Amino acid sequence: MASSVLPTPLLKDELDIVIPTIRNLDFLEMWRPFFQPYHLIIIQDGDPSKKINVPEGFDYELYNRNDINRILGPKASCISFKDSACRCFGFMVSKKKYIYTIDDDCFVAKDPSGKEINALQQHIKNLLSPSTPYFFNTLYDPYAEGADFVRGYPFSLREGAPTAVSHGLWLNIPDYDAPTQLVKPMERNTRYVDAVLTIPKGTLFPMCGMNLAFDRELIGPAMYFGLMGDGQPIGRYDDMWAGWCTKVICDHLGLGVKTGLPYIWHSKASNPFVNLKKEYKGIFWQEDLIPFFQAVSLPKDCTTVQKCYIELSKQFKEKFGKVDDYFNKLGDAMVTWIEAWDELNPSAAAALPNGPAK
Repeated sequence: MASSVLPTPLLKDELDIVIPTIRNLDFLEMWRPFFQPYHLIIIQDGDPSKKINVPEGFDYELYNRNDINRILGPKASCISFKDSACRCFGFMVSKKKYIYTIDDDCFVAKDPSGKEINALQQHIKNLLSPSTPYFFNTLYDPYAEGADFVRGYPFSLREGAPTAVSHGLWLNIPDYDAPTQLVKPMERNTRYVDAVLTIPKGTLFPMCGMNLAFDRELIGPAMYFGLMGDGQPIGRYDDMWAGWCTKVICDHLGLGVKTGLPYIWHSKASNPFVNLKKEYKGIFWQEDLIPFFQAVSLPKDCTTVQKCYIELSKQFKEKFGKVDDYFNKLGDAMVTWIEAWDELNPSAAAALPNGPAK
């Protein structure tokens, strides 16, 4: 007789799912088979007096703006309001080794065979296998089933590097900026590419926060989504900012970043005119910000994520503080974020270095 005992989900007690939201979380019903075994951290944005309904049967904690202010006190100023950047508060209060964060308009996708994709399981596979940031493998992820290192791949590099970030993709509504949305309003992503690859060392990428997992112990303090939304001159660059900072620090500390599988189904296109209002300064600023991150160098004594991040904030303010006062505020908020992180995670603050600086 076959056993009726279900296998324990991977990393059940080592992973939190962080969801920023302003609405009832009915979308969780679709994710129930995959998410229910895990603990959820829900960050309620907007009006804290509004009640958010969570379907029964989920293990969760919910934080609103009042909770953030109560827990962080004056340091709550580093957490964005009326913007999905507020999700990073969930990263800070989590006590788990791994984080998966997803937006509430992301549904379960299907692969080309029609099978529902367990996005969380694929992210876990990505994080638990090494990355190859120093030499590109033309068969993509050599640790995936049915793949390996191709002829000519250096044997000295085949152990790979620890994977800090798993960046997933989306079917249906693509993650476009407002100008692209406006000229391609009907475009949908229907291409399913069955591949995971490591983003090479020295290469930046546009990180999307709607389907993202990371090793909180390896890179957590760098996953700050910046100052966005209410009272700020910019929005929709929260995940971009975190991605630039995280990739620079991963490269410095010898950590890997993967992108590709898993896919989710992005159900709803946001308003391109509203998006343009949020993005327009960022569209100009990024042309100077990205070269800064491409060229920035961290000293060898930056051996922890926190030290790297503080150094990055210092160099960033020196370079951009005179361009716009917002950048001074952002640079200060980066320091406040690290101080708040270390207060809530004292053991992490005293931890050993993350790895050898490269």
